[in-house]
Amino acid sequence: MPETQGSSEAPGILDRIVGTKRLEVAALRSRESDFEAALQVAPHPRDLLQAFRGGTTVAVMAEVKRRSPGAGPIRPHLDPAELAAAYQNAGAAAISVLTDSAYFGGSMEDLRAVRGAVSIPVFRKEFIIHPVQLLEARAAGADGTLLIARILTDQELGTLHARALEIGLNPLVEVHDPGELDRALSVGAKLIGINNRNLQTFTTSLDVTLDLLSAIPHEVTVVSESGIRTPEEVDRLGAAGVHGILVGETFLRAPDPGEAARTLTGRMRTGGPSPGRTST
Repeated sequence: MPETQGSSEAPGILDRIVGTKRLEVAALRSRESDFEAALQVAPHPRDLLQAFRGGTTVAVMAEVKRRSPGAGPIRPHLDPAELAAAYQNAGAAAISVLTDSAYFGGSMEDLRAVRGAVSIPVFRKEFIIHPVQLLEARAAGADGTLLIARILTDQELGTLHARALEIGLNPLVEVHDPGELDRALSVGAKLIGINNRNLQTFTTSLDVTLDLLSAIPHEVTVVSESGIRTPEEVDRLGAAGVHGILVGETFLRAPDPGEAARTLTGRMRTGGPSPGRTST
């Protein structure tokens, strides 16, 4: 999920964010027909899945984010287009844009600015709970979006996953434990993000990703999220067969985020064609 580390209040933050999203969705639903119309002229989707699977290196999805509820201000005065261009020049395979305003300081305008500044896929990182948010994302030019298993029922997850694919969005289903992974696989997820952050202790460990890999079919694309800071950690994940990583604060807190991104891009993926088991 979008990071909420660093606060003793964090266990309640997710509930508050989802509550805010329900209010936002109520307002968005009146614009559903506008989003449907905008889909007809939206830019053709770029292939997020191929961005993660198309090369021999661990693909890096670099994040545009101003703040988080737990960490507070991170890079409050960033220019989304300029930052995204620097990430692309550093070798990033995709750009993640936090669009939540109330808690992360983002906006759909950020996403549109990034989409116009780069030629690589753009991912909407948001707390998606209703199909109208998917329409909003695709109408603005998003190529993929986040579905957080923890905040969705099985029915909601299945409905949102299918609808995203229908309108040209690649959904990344985020999981943290074996139960959430099983739920993601049951809806046919082909792009799974593994959150390395323990949402009770807020510590991060790459072992969360590594422990789940053996249960993931070969054809599923795996992205490791949170707590990835060094080339050695990227190499460890790549040796295990992880296709990509999502990195935010490591880059955003650096004096030069583009140069920080450059240190993690281009790392070889040496762990074979893909992690996991063969699906049956």
